[in-house]
Amino acid sequence: MSNLLHKAKAFMQDEEGLSVVEYVVGAALLVVALGLFFDEFFAGLKDKLDASVDQIGTGTDTGTGTGG
Repeated sequence: MSNLLHKAKAFMQDEEGLSVVEYVVGAALLVVALGLFFDEFFAGLKDKLDASVDQIGTGTDTGTGTGG
């Protein structure tokens, strides 16, 4: 057990090993954040486009209908 703790302590003090882990964790967090952002962005964009298409398709808000 002491050997495992010694190796864990040595790993935490190793600058190169820790920086690689930090880069991997940082990249994973960036991918998750971008995925969530674009998921929400495209969902909102899809909703707006669907509403516009529905409005055009039903002919609502096109005026009073008494003209030419």
